[in-house]
Amino acid sequence: MNNKIALLAGASGLVGNELLRILLDSPHYSGVKILVRRPLDMAHEKLEQVVTDFDKLDHYAEHFDVDDVYCCLGTTIKKAGSQDAFKKVDYDYPLKMAELAKSQQVKNFLIITALGADAESKVFYSRTKGQLQVRLKKIGLAALHIFQPSLLLGDRQEFRLGEKAATVLSPAFSKLLKGKMKKYKPVEARNVAIAMYEVAQIERTGNYTYPSHRIENISAESTVR
Repeated sequence: MNNKIALLAGASGLVGNELLRILLDSPHYSGVKILVRRPLDMAHEKLEQVVTDFDKLDHYAEHFDVDDVYCCLGTTIKKAGSQDAFKKVDYDYPLKMAELAKSQQVKNFLIITALGADAESKVFYSRTKGQLQVRLKKIGLAALHIFQPSLLLGDRQEFRLGEKAATVLSPAFSKLLKGKMKKYKPVEARNVAIAMYEVAQIERTGNYTYPSHRIENISAESTVR
């Protein structure tokens, strides 16, 4: 057993919620901090909820004095209301978190971007995610872990027609994706959370990227269920 401390942002999201449960159950962590806009309706002896103004993350620098930082922040342009608002959540906030993690010498910074993230993409979503990856790699984090899932499967609080349809069609569709196309298979949110957790338990330095098929492989080899 270890006495590590984890910091998680995005605990109310699809992957973040799964990850929070894993971290609280883990013997490797004696404490789990979560950055939240509003307190979650839950309590646990390991859990510390930090009500956060994400526009003023510098004010919470002391909370980044932890071992591992997990960033599961994410929204959609529709939900955010504009491209600028989307970029604030999916680019500005994660980048600032990484900078604070670097200042506190965090061992692992783990973040979800997206499959197809490309700083030169003509698609705003993919370009934003790609630009974030480029910036993160320049910060000089001890260990940077970028997870690039394909379509995420799971029970979302909000209804998304496209993702609901994809969930229904996923079993048949996934069977057609083989070889180089395998990375496009939809992935369960819990499997992403498991992979993030497992990767953080390995002591190493450098920058690492995990597309969907690697996420699935790591999850399949895990004992966490």
